[in-house]
Amino acid sequence: MLGADLDMTPLAIAALEQRGYDAAFSAEINSDPFFPLVLAAEHSQTIALTTSISVAFARNPMTMANLSWDLNQYSRGRFTVGLGSQIKPHITRRFSMPWSKPAARMREFILAMRAIWACWETGEKLDFNGEFYQHNLMTPMFTPSRKDYGAPGVNLAAVGPLMTEVAAEVADGVIAHGFTTAKYLEHVTLPAVARGLEKSGRKREDLDISLPVMVVAGIDEEAFAQSRAAVQHQLGFYASTPAYRPVLEAHDWGELQAEANQLTRAGRWEDMGALITDEILNTFAIVSEDIEQVPSLLKQRYGHLADTWMCTIETGDTDLQKHLVAAVQAQ
Repeated sequence: MLGADLDMTPLAIAALEQRGYDAAFSAEINSDPFFPLVLAAEHSQTIALTTSISVAFARNPMTMANLSWDLNQYSRGRFTVGLGSQIKPHITRRFSMPWSKPAARMREFILAMRAIWACWETGEKLDFNGEFYQHNLMTPMFTPSRKDYGAPGVNLAAVGPLMTEVAAEVADGVIAHGFTTAKYLEHVTLPAVARGLEKSGRKREDLDISLPVMVVAGIDEEAFAQSRAAVQHQLGFYASTPAYRPVLEAHDWGELQAEANQLTRAGRWEDMGALITDEILNTFAIVSEDIEQVPSLLKQRYGHLADTWMCTIETGDTDLQKHLVAAVQAQ
């Protein structure tokens, strides 16, 4: 994962590429997700680039199509746009944008983008008229001139079965949420994927399922304790979201959502981690005091469920980070 510090992006992407990562991703949290990837594209050669995620409903299909097209051309075909819906309060109150039927709206959003890209690639008339979006005007002046690498890939973040089904039907990949479990993936996510693939006439191998598994690990006891506390807090925060309650209910922990939500309403953010017991922590996260065991534990739990692991682990290894930065600066 690339951080939001743009000054560090050239160093970070060079280090990730040097270490053999397949892809690097940015996230739309407290900064724009596209700026880091422009710098990453400039300072790398082969590593794939993606947003995970950019908020679709904060924009419209045309603006997202433009951003994604330009970044894919600039990166020489290495970009995949990862989309997410966010939740209603953020879309309506933070972004002041419309919200309705999120799964149906997202399906149309992606299809509209693909129609726009097809217009730019082939010159066919743009004539997309849906329930939520209408795009039926495109002139030569507003058609991108650079077309060497065509349209980018599209991944879609999904938690519930409806959005997961949409992802499997119209996207190239499904980004599962970090707040998920092996049981939820097996009993909810994969059946929804199967339904979506059936609609599109594709096979399971045609779709990438990626998973940002939370990991508790560290290079020493202090780093392990910090990692544990951070993951517990993150899980507590996610647990407060009503849309994620079905994941908890799959384990008969549904009441945890109401408890966590009460803490957010009271502004007691620092207390949320205390709700996460050892059982809950070990169900949602890979917990290992031996960091060398993390890859095998990931494969054992999720190898039959997901194709790609999105690495967000913090090990506390500041010496390694300093070494990598120095090595990149010296090149």
